[in-house]
Amino acid sequence: MTSARLARVARSFLQRPSDVAPADSWVSDLGTRVVRFFPLKLLGTTLVTWAFFVGYFHLLRFPAHAVTTVPVTAIDRLIPFQPQSLIAYLSLWVYVGTAPGLQATFRELLSYGFWACVLLLAGLGIFWLWPTQVPPASYDAKGFPGFELMRGIDAAGNACPSMHVAIAIYTAISMEWLLRRVGAPRWLRGINAAWFAAIAYSTLALKQHVVVDVIAGGLLGGAVAVLSLRYRPR
Repeated sequence: MTSARLARVARSFLQRPSDVAPADSWVSDLGTRVVRFFPLKLLGTTLVTWAFFVGYFHLLRFPAHAVTTVPVTAIDRLIPFQPQSLIAYLSLWVYVGTAPGLQATFRELLSYGFWACVLLLAGLGIFWLWPTQVPPASYDAKGFPGFELMRGIDAAGNACPSMHVAIAIYTAISMEWLLRRVGAPRWLRGINAAWFAAIAYSTLALKQHVVVDVIAGGLLGGAVAVLSLRYRPR
């Protein structure tokens, strides 16, 4: 075998697709997904969130039935009031944009939005049929920037199920599926899981919700997430 032929064989071996495929191909995949339909994704997420809060605040201020106080558990008593959790609590409004922002096609985006609306309408339906609230606050939040403003806007009503947790777990499960699909590394999927956990815990640490609310929200959001993946466009 001549030296020229040996060189051609070596080049063909070195240039096999399995060898030259970039190790970070998942990065380019995610980047492509983000920019695709970006204005539509941003507008759609904003409008759906706005529409939900119109109904949420209406039911909060004008409950259709007698309001029930959700019972406190031993776990709730063990978790102290932690106002620093406000950062994680408010980060939900960034987190909820991640999953719709990574949908690759218009059909996938439409399907994701449909099931998100199913989740939010289910929550509003429960709040209409069964208005709830957490027990009155037994802590002093004065001196914590932003906390009193948040409590003035998002009063501790419409408590069970926690829609904060419901939409967060819907996002978390959808993100896990998407990250697996593009071959993202475990550390990125770990960040997704940790972000969800921080949001869920913040609802307890801020005393906006109790454990019963969190469990109910997790079950509701998880059920809708499973359905959304089961009937996802192929």
